[in-house]
Amino acid sequence: MNVNNEQINDPKGQGMPPPYSDAPAGPLPTVVHPYPRIQPVGVAFQQTSGADVVPVIVGNRAMGPKPSTITCPSCRVEIVTRVEYINSSKTHLFALGLCIVFWPLVCLPYFLDSCRNADHYCPNCNAYIGSYNN
Repeated sequence: MNVNNEQINDPKGQGMPPPYSDAPAGPLPTVVHPYPRIQPVGVAFQQTSGADVVPVIVGNRAMGPKPSTITCPSCRVEIVTRVEYINSSKTHLFALGLCIVFWPLVCLPYFLDSCRNADHYCPNCNAYIGSYNN
């Protein structure tokens, strides 16, 4: 193997990469997003110390247990929401109560929409809009 003595005894560091530095080489590039930040319907954000953002629930009169006509905050189109009913702890408690009182009706809360939460979604872009808990 043939090794050049100049590479081994190079006191100035020529031919070697520059040493690693933790400091950035220049200013960081700014990122411009093509879409502005959109807040979900029924939620406002409150700025606290530093960069923490805490969601604060705000009453939303447009949404209920049935589909609602609103403007989607994600795609900004006037839509009628798609509603999915989800079982909640209230549903399970009603089923437990019916099991104790009259056990043949134990499945009834799982079929009644009034015992379940209504989650609203945009039919256009499938974005989650909000939830109605009765």
